[in-house]
Amino acid sequence: MTQSREQIVARVTDALKGEAGRVAVRGARKVDACGVQDHFWLTAADGVIVATGTDDEAFESACRSIGLDPADETAIIDAAGQLITPGYVDIHAHGAWEHSFDDGPEGIDIARAGHAVHGTTRQVLSLITNPIDVICANLKNVRAKMDERPDVLGAHLEGPFLALARKGAHDPECLKDPVPELVDELLGAADGCIRQITIAPELPHGISAIKQFTKAGVVPAVGHCDADYETAKAGFDAGAGIMTHMFNAMNGLHHRKPGPIPAAVEDPRVTIELINDGFHVQDPMVKLGFEFAPHRTAFVTDAMAATDCPDGPYKLGALDVNVVDGHARLVSNGAIAGSTLLLEVAVQRAVNELGISPVDAVEAVTLAPARAFGYDKPNAVTGAPLGLLAPGYAADLLLTDPSSWTVNQVWCAGRKLK
Repeated sequence: MTQSREQIVARVTDALKGEAGRVAVRGARKVDACGVQDHFWLTAADGVIVATGTDDEAFESACRSIGLDPADETAIIDAAGQLITPGYVDIHAHGAWEHSFDDGPEGIDIARAGHAVHGTTRQVLSLITNPIDVICANLKNVRAKMDERPDVLGAHLEGPFLALARKGAHDPECLKDPVPELVDELLGAADGCIRQITIAPELPHGISAIKQFTKAGVVPAVGHCDADYETAKAGFDAGAGIMTHMFNAMNGLHHRKPGPIPAAVEDPRVTIELINDGFHVQDPMVKLGFEFAPHRTAFVTDAMAATDCPDGPYKLGALDVNVVDGHARLVSNGAIAGSTLLLEVAVQRAVNELGISPVDAVEAVTLAPARAFGYDKPNAVTGAPLGLLAPGYAADLLLTDPSSWTVNQVWCAGRKLK
């Protein structure tokens, strides 16, 4: 019997608040940033991968070491040639299933479930531009969710420190210059949960705010900006480590006005976000942009509340949005208002439509986004590192159809979500 979305949300939320189980998978084709392996097996316990390999005898020994009987067909998952990849990591998304991450605790649970069942095991929750007191309240909700469940990595503030000329679908009445007092207020409300903040570096206090956030352990991102090459480079030198959705809401490439994109591409410290939906960035530019910075490009969704939902009217913060043919635009001026993309679809497009290698496509939704925050190594937020199928890494696992790249089974930190 097909479960309702309410049932799915309850199941996913309960699983994430529960204890990690023991997992043993055999007969898979492994795809991660290190390459492809056939006849692959994996065991995991306490939310962490314990052992991997391709030898049958070693698999049986590995199962027994975590208390599983390798002959027990109810305890062992036979992947039967399915792909096994790390769980997907989305560092820029606003919502799904008619809810946004600004909608309080219930909204977070619902929107996270909408992404989780499609393979996004970890997510940085992007919060839209709002009045400062509303942003602070939303940050406190994210902080509380981080304490409840492992899939919430923290918050991304996409605003309010954006350029008016490049605001996109953000409320112009709420945009601010990042003076030190406002930065302190946001940091205080967040209690350490801000992972990323998009800043236009050309604002009067843009560079100083990048330094202030960096000192506090946040990774600032250059984006929604009218910056030239030199100003963007100054932003990266001041500590910004991400470019927010390259090509969108910024000056484009020009042979006499290079703009911010080359500044990000040439800097090995910078992770570059790219929305691979064929709409925000058309396919020729997705393919070109993906080649700009190998191993440093992270597919993101910028997904809003209409993600995995029918066309129709929706909200982005306080602004009215209309979705037609899966594309979201502001009612007021037709500006693109986020996407309805899932990382599952971004990977499907990359491999099956754009000809990007499976290894590179998977890296762009696993290791590359994890590396932006140092989560590819042991850390205080995730504990075990993310992004690879190797002993010691988090048991974030997907079993996926090898032809369609549809995600069939999902584990986050050893907790079965689908």
